[in-house]
Parts: sequence; C-alpha cells; structure tokens
Amino acid sequence: MEHITLLLAIVVATALVFDFTNGFHDTANAMATTISTGALKPKTAVAMSATLNLVGAFLSVEVAKTISGGIVDEDGLRTEVIFAALVGAILWNLVTWLVGLPSSSSHALFGGLIGAAVMSAGWSSVDGGTVVTKILLPAVAAPLVAGAASMLATKLSYRVGRNVTDEAQLKSTAKGYRAGQIASAGLVSLAHGTNDAQKTMGIITLALVTGGVLSPGSNPPVWVICSAGLAIALGTYFGGWRIIRTMGSGLTDLQPQQGFAAQTSAATVILASSHLGFSLSTTQSCSGAVMGAGLGRKGGTVKWSTATRMFVAWGLTLPAAGLVGAGAEFLTRQGTWGIVLVAALLVAGSGAIWRLSRREPVDHTDIAGTDEPGAVTAPTLAAIPSQLPGVPAAGLPVTGLTATIPSPLPAASVPAAATTTDPARPAAV
Repeated sequence: MEHITLLLAIVVATALVFDFTNGFHDTANAMATTISTGALKPKTAVAMSATLNLVGAFLSVEVAKTISGGIVDEDGLRTEVIFAALVGAILWNLVTWLVGLPSSSSHALFGGLIGAAVMSAGWSSVDGGTVVTKILLPAVAAPLVAGAASMLATKLSYRVGRNVTDEAQLKSTAKGYRAGQIASAGLVSLAHGTNDAQKTMGIITLALVTGGVLSPGSNPPVWVICSAGLAIALGTYFGGWRIIRTMGSGLTDLQPQQGFAAQTSAATVILASSHLGFSLSTTQSCSGAVMGAGLGRKGGTVKWSTATRMFVAWGLTLPAAGLVGAGAEFLTRQGTWGIVLVAALLVAGSGAIWRLSRREPVDHTDIAGTDEPGAVTAPTLAAIPSQLPGVPAAGLPVTGLTATIPSPLPAASVPAAATTTDPARPAAV
C-alpha cells in the first residue's frame, strides 16, 4: 500500500473545503423555517445544526459507498479527475450562495465528477444505470414526495386546531408547534449530516482508491469519517445567511404549524433515502417541503418568481458543474503546470466571489425576507395620507371646507373699502 502523495493530500484538502461549503450552503435546509417562525434565534439554530451534523456523519456509510464505488468506474481513474470534480462543485456552490439560491451541493459534486470522468475516459467510465436510479430519479421524486407530505401535514395541523379560538389557547398551540419545530429541525440536521457528510467521505475514499491507498470497495476509514463530519459541522456553524433568507421567507410566509410540517416531512424523506443508499439532495427535499407547507395553509401562497429561479438553478447544477469539472480535468492532464493552474483558478474564483458578496453583506441580523419582485401592490392615491395639515387625502371628496386667511396688515391700517363686501368684485387681500 502506497503512501499518500502530495497530489492526493491536495485532493483530500480540497474535498474538505467542498464539505465546508456544503455545510454553510445547506444550513438553510434545517434551520431557515425555524429561524423565520421565531422558534430559535439564528446563532442558536446554526450551533444546534452544526452539532447534529457532526453526530449524523457517524450514523451510516451507505451513501458514501454509492459515491465511491457506484457512479464512475474506479479502474484507471486518475486522482486528478477527483480534483477537477471538486473544483467544479466548489465553484458552483459559491456562485449559487452568492445569489442566495438553494441549489443542490450533491448534484454539484455529481456533475463535477461525471464531467471530469467523461473528459478523462469517455462516457463508458460513467455507470448510467446508477446515475438514473440513484441520482436523477430521486432528484425528481424527492421534492414532490416531500412537498405532498408537507402539504397534507399542514392541512391536518390546521384542521386539528380549527376549533381553537381562545387567544390563550392559540398562543399555547403556537408555542407547542415551535417546540415541535425545534425537534424536527434537529432531525433534519441529523439527516443532513447522515446524507451529505457521506458524500465527501465517498469522494475522499474514491481518491484514496485511485491513489492506491485503499483497495476498491473499501469503506471510508475512521479518520475520513471524522474529518468530513467536522468540516461540514464547521461550515454549518458559519451559516449560509443568504440562502437562509431565501428559504425562510423568500419562498412563502410560514407559521409554526407549517414550519413543523415542512421539517418533519423533509427529515422523513431524507432519512429514508439515506437508509436505502439514495444520494438525494437535502436542498430539494427541504425546498419542496417548504413550498408544500405554503400551499397547505388556506390563503397561503408560494412566491413563484423565487421558486422559478430556484428550479432553473436545479436544472443547471449538473451540467454547469460538469462543464467546469471537464475543463479542469483537461488542464490537469497537461501535467504539473496544469494542476497548479487549476488550483490557482479555484483560489482566484473563490476570492472574486467572496469580494462580490461583500458589496451587499448578509449576516444573522439581516435575514428578514423581502417581498417578491412584482408582488407589491401600489396603494391608491386615496389611501395615501396627506402630509399637509388641514388638507384632505388625495381622491377624497371635499365637503364643508372653510378657511380663514388672516390679513398681513393690522386691522387699523386696512382701508375701509377693503372691508366692504362688494358682490361685484372680490375683496382685496
């Protein structure tokens, strides 16, 4: 068994950087609704999520085994391919974070891996059956299943409490739902650690196999599990506030009942898929659940302009990350200078995105949602209060208006003619 080379160490470090971006990119999945309904304060929410992400990383390795030995053919796969795949995934994560869109970190990783593998060894290096059954089909089914379950759970929650009218009882019910929401948010965080941390474990294991450190089909070593869990937990604690703002109030306005229904439904779907080895997107599951909760409440709405932009990002994730991964792999095959150039481009691109984000920084104090573009109804003129005392609002009928205009001259100095009312002409002022 060979020692870890410098290139392999760089690939492992890059994988952990991706894991970190996965953490802050996907924090919104677990905590956006909890924060938006006031169940937890922002900093408390991300700290709780980070801790449970770390715990979840130790619960299973089924998804890691799917990635390390199912999507691409390990035979003849070069370590540079893994590096190129991670470059595509990291840059796509950062771009979607910059614009505040909850796209799939999982699909970014898969897209980068598929694109780099195809550039390296052709389409035969990709297992199409695994891609369809364990990536594409779950990508379509997960948001639909989570959305439908969340919508039904929301309707049931409101039906159960429809006869509660007393204000004290309403407050007590809302408090209970917030408590349940905290528990369900913890479940989502645990599921996120179980599902998403394994993806980095799988990619590191794959890199170790290509470098000859592990034999094909090996499970992730303990140090890989620990480092992946710590990286995703640290990223989660930093908080992806831009995406939290979109998920918490950019898609729909949530009440505690809806938040509880959304998170419980999403956690159920994610944990079930992790048990079956399906590497689905926690982002798509949670987003679908949030939209389902919005549609489940009578009078609730989904902000479809935001949802449409999110759907477009979902559709672009695989091909965009794949193209970047393929381009990066083309450079790395040129030799040492190509690997150095790809690393430099990754650092420069990440730095440029960070500088752009500082133009309009968003932190835990600035995550209140904004109105959907085009959804603001302008008030009529009649509804605008006048800024002048004694003058009625525009558009209202004027009745019984009287006004006294005092003379600028003392009464004694006003000529008598000026005080005489003449019907034929107006009085002089």
